[in-house]
Amino acid sequence: MPRYNTYRPYIKEKLGYRVNKLSVDMGFTCPNRDGNLAVGGCVYCNNDSFVPPYARARFSMHQQITNGMDYLKKRFKAEKFIVYFQSYTNTYDSVEKLEEMYRNALKYEDVIGIAVGTRSDCIDEEKISMFEELAKDYYVSLEFGIESIYDKTLEFMNRGHDYQSVLDAIEMSKGRGFEIGAHIIVGMPTETKEEMLAMAGEVSSLGIDVFKVHNLHIVRNTPLARMYRKEPFSLFNFEEYIDFIIEFLERLSPDMVIERLFTDTPHQLLIAPDWGKSHLQILQAIEAELERKDTYQGRLYQKNA
Repeated sequence: MPRYNTYRPYIKEKLGYRVNKLSVDMGFTCPNRDGNLAVGGCVYCNNDSFVPPYARARFSMHQQITNGMDYLKKRFKAEKFIVYFQSYTNTYDSVEKLEEMYRNALKYEDVIGIAVGTRSDCIDEEKISMFEELAKDYYVSLEFGIESIYDKTLEFMNRGHDYQSVLDAIEMSKGRGFEIGAHIIVGMPTETKEEMLAMAGEVSSLGIDVFKVHNLHIVRNTPLARMYRKEPFSLFNFEEYIDFIIEFLERLSPDMVIERLFTDTPHQLLIAPDWGKSHLQILQAIEAELERKDTYQGRLYQKNA
């Protein structure tokens, strides 16, 4: 019996296929990067740290999708695909241009849906209605970068919006026929461990369907890397993080589907923390610790707490 709700079996049961996400980069920017709200973007962000090699804006969407399909079919025996608009803010344009782009991605025979990464301040009723219409015929997931529930942290991150903006956007998205995804970052120097753990109960109350947790990585060529070199701060070591994520899972709603529990960054871009562990080794350590402690997702969850 699994001790937490994992994404892969959930999405296979929901859609009926072995489904993989296929990332594309359509050359978007962000309002805290282009000067609309701020410049420099989020302090931790280097897009190259999480986008696969086939998903680069120098390639057309057709090239990215066809190359991605070939790669994922060979490596993971994927049957169907969700095109994941991942890089930067993928609703930061007019509804007309966005809808044309999404519908073009959905034309491919083996594409059965889209997932769209965005920010809460780049969503409005018109865009939500567009996603609602698309969801009548395809799988649609709208993924919000919550990052933190604390305004002090959002300010430190240079996000350009507050937590109320997140609450408003998620509320607007509920009951519209598409899934709501979200992710947070834990390990920011602005937060205590207790504050980070408290995010589990808060995000559980929001009506999120699929959830990701990222532990903070210091990535090359970011403002945070410059801050860290000048004045290093504490980051989770491997043992600390395994303990933390177990406690976090215990406080999380048992109904929430978990797509990710830690960050992957290419080694050549990673400054810290360097755990020297593979993706599989980290997953196995989390599962082993859940087993050892005989605990599970939601064991300490208190609804409406």
